[in-house]
Formats: sequence, C-alpha cells, structure tokens
Amino acid sequence: MSNLSVKKLTKSFGGLTAVSNVSMEIKEGELVGLIGPNGAGKTTLFNLLTGVYTPSSGTITLHENGASKSLGGLKPYTICKNGLARTFQNIRLFKDLTVLDNVRIAMHKNVKYGLIPSFFHLPSYKKEEAELIEKSMELLKILKLDNKKDELARNLPYGEQRHLEIARALATDPTILLLDEPAAGMNPAETSQLTELISWIREQFKLSILLIEHDMSLVMKICERIYVLDYGMVIACGTPDEIKTNKRVIEAYLGEDLSNAGN
Repeated sequence: MSNLSVKKLTKSFGGLTAVSNVSMEIKEGELVGLIGPNGAGKTTLFNLLTGVYTPSSGTITLHENGASKSLGGLKPYTICKNGLARTFQNIRLFKDLTVLDNVRIAMHKNVKYGLIPSFFHLPSYKKEEAELIEKSMELLKILKLDNKKDELARNLPYGEQRHLEIARALATDPTILLLDEPAAGMNPAETSQLTELISWIREQFKLSILLIEHDMSLVMKICERIYVLDYGMVIACGTPDEIKTNKRVIEAYLGEDLSNAGN
C-alpha cells in the first residue's frame, strides 16, 4: 500500500522547468532513494512535496488509514501536521537555542493547551510541557545527544548537528521522513554510522523514508528502490542492482561506473 503518490508533478520558474511530469510512489515502510546529477531537480522535488513551492501542475496525495488527502498547494506547517517531515541539505537548526529546545519546539505542533494556560503557567500547561521534555529527552537519547541537551546547537560538531536535525524531524511524529543529503560533509566513519542509523530509524519508528544522497555506497546499501532524476525528469526507477547497470543512468553520471557502488 502506498503512503505517498505523486502524479505528473511539474514546477516551472518562468521559462525554466525544474521538475517535469514526475510520477512516483512511496510504499508504507519503504526506504526509497532519489539520485541524480547536480541540478537535476531533487531538492526542488522535496520543496514541492513539503510545501516550500506550489506545483505548477500535477498532484501529491497522502494515503493513510484508508483515506487519501491532497497535499498540493498546502502550507509547509499543514503538510508537517499531516505527517511529512524533512531535513535540509544545508543544516537549518535554531543555532542559538539548546539541543533540547530544538527538539522540544518541534513537538509543539501537538500541544493541547491554549494561550491562557501557557501565559499563567496553569497545571495543564505544566503537565504537558513536562511530557514534551520527557519525550524530547527520549529522542535525544536515541540519537545519542542526551548528554548535550544544554549545549547550544551551534556548538555541536557537524555530525551531531546532522543527528539533531533528524531528531527534530522525528519530533513532529511523521509517517514519512524526507532526508536531503544527510551524509553531506561527513567523513567515511560518520557516513557508516549514519547508514546504520537511517535503517534503524525506519524500523524503530515504522516510517517510510525518501532519501536524497550523492554517496552511492550509502544509497545502494540501504534503499529498496531508487528513482533517478535528470533535467527534472525521472529517467529510471528500480532496485539498486537494476539502477547500477542502467545505461541511461550511467550516462547521466557522465560515464561513472556504478557497478561497484555499495560493495
């Protein structure tokens, strides 16, 4: 069963078509890769799925609990409330807030208390805030950041900032997690740890994951299916083994041999 289906999605900026007639689906619990050369339209597609951009045409449909809902044209916060969360290619943390506050803020989309209880710190406010802190600490422990809870986000090493951004996305309680180049800037040891973490998160949180990544060894190792974009269009879709030997994909990567990726 599909969690998310995209049909003929197109985005044009003036005379430039950045995404053209893209159709894809993410099945429940599936880990899907999205690859392509620089400028292929991968991040633009993410921005369409998460409401940063409004599609020029096409549909984005979320399927959950037997119901379907169109996400095209909705605001990012509404799409987040519906279960899509993302990270960014360039890390976007609240760098002058603590590690704990970065995660706690993301959980506020589900709070039930109103303005008056929060202003006067009534029991309902205190109770729910205590629960949010407890849940935030659980996430930080999972991402091995609980001992850094009081540090400013800007003071974390690069790899831990990446982990914090993932923790913040998970704090929104998503059903689909979109990761935009999570291994960018990481050394081989950090990338290896991240590879294991992504697979573990998918199983632990029962998520569907869509992953943009240039590190082919990571993509080929953990993704069950891969979509390939080039000039804004899907040129291939298949298993890692099928993608490795696809002539059109190899040509899009300027002749790079993908046959050994992931080995």
